[in-house]
Amino acid sequence: MNIYEKIGLRIKGLREKTGMSQDVLARKMKLPRPAISQIESGVRKIATDEILRFSQIFHVPVDDLLNPRQEPEVRLHEGKKEREPKPRMRISVPQKNLQKFKEVLLYILNKAGSKPNIGETVIYKLLYFMDFDFYEKYEEQLIGATYMKNQYGPTPIEFAKIVEQMIKKGEIEKVKSDYFHYPQTKYLPRNKPDLTKLKATEIGVIDDVLNRLSEMNASQISAYSHGDVPWITTSDGEAIEYESVFYRTPPYSVRAYAEDNK
Repeated sequence: MNIYEKIGLRIKGLREKTGMSQDVLARKMKLPRPAISQIESGVRKIATDEILRFSQIFHVPVDDLLNPRQEPEVRLHEGKKEREPKPRMRISVPQKNLQKFKEVLLYILNKAGSKPNIGETVIYKLLYFMDFDFYEKYEEQLIGATYMKNQYGPTPIEFAKIVEQMIKKGEIEKVKSDYFHYPQTKYLPRNKPDLTKLKATEIGVIDDVLNRLSEMNASQISAYSHGDVPWITTSDGEAIEYESVFYRTPPYSVRAYAEDNK
């Protein structure tokens, strides 16, 4: 398989994952629909400016389009018997983590989802800081999601699968919009979070992160995440280790270590 076939398959997969037709993608790209079909089948070369446009439309790094890697398999546990794992990275989400993820996401969307800057990329980073701040502070997991390092900052691998399920159940709504002329994916809540599923300490950390970071746009919060030790010490494309949070430096550290030693 040549590079154009690989890129074409990646673009087709991203398009189908977002529920976008070839006609819609063609209009966004300002190309005739047959050109999209040719790109997806690998028979048409892709210009540099087209690669950049695909990257913006699908909110993925250019490197991810040019060097497509097999995505981890995400399985949501809901009491069903699991098949044998496939020979690739496998992310397994226990039921309790799945429920916590949903409630935290609904909490975020109800409190800040209507802000014009709160798109998918910002939500990724908010979740990351909530998870890692909570782990640093209490040495326990909040959501316990798996975050991969890419050039735009930490990305929760389970997000797409869980959101897809929540959309099907009518818990949230996915909306496409533009933010300062850039395509943006927003999520609007249809349900309120079940606060009985969240501890006071968890809500405290969530609110703290929202108060500190929810006014940032995607570029600002991505750049901010690049200064955090867990991100810095992780190789590109690798999962970020929670234990690295204990090596944080100001202004990222949220734990009063001096008091711990008294």
